[in-house]
Amino acid sequence: MRIAINNMSNADLLMMLCGPVGRILAKRSLTEVFGFKPCRQKELAIGEDMAPYVVHPQIDAAKELITRAMHESLGERSSMTQMDTMKSFFRCNIGHLEYEVFWCLYLDAQNRMIAAEEAFRGTLTQTSVYPREIVKRALILNAAAVVFSHNHPSGETKPSRADENLTQVMKQALGLIDVRVLDQIGRA
Repeated sequence: MRIAINNMSNADLLMMLCGPVGRILAKRSLTEVFGFKPCRQKELAIGEDMAPYVVHPQIDAAKELITRAMHESLGERSSMTQMDTMKSFFRCNIGHLEYEVFWCLYLDAQNRMIAAEEAFRGTLTQTSVYPREIVKRALILNAAAVVFSHNHPSGETKPSRADENLTQVMKQALGLIDVRVLDQIGRA
């Protein structure tokens, strides 16, 4: 008999993955439990002891498997048009980071993923991006298209004017070598 997991509570699902500690984990938001965003409280009370919060190994393993499944799915698709899948992929990879990163998905002529890479790393509020390096990497990978994403660990959700200008500069630079910019996904 198959268990109807879609009808189970978060606590029950977490207990299925982690045992009794799942009840304690269920008191936090799922984004914190899975490490998609930093904990509001750096320490987690377990019983009477205070311990630094660390993603539970089974949860971390489940998250890694989901990320790998998305990676495989993005590489196997005949067309990379599912923006929701890409957004989820970026959230799994960079949404939880406490510093800004700029990532690129390099795609072939059929919009299948060739590579997904962190191109640049910055601070809490900014990262420097060099179009020359993205162009160079696109040429090395023989990419036909690129999708960009960066996170906003400071909490700002709207693209800044600098973000919009960067997207235009990247489109122009990559356009010179016939590489399309399919989209820029911000706020991962």
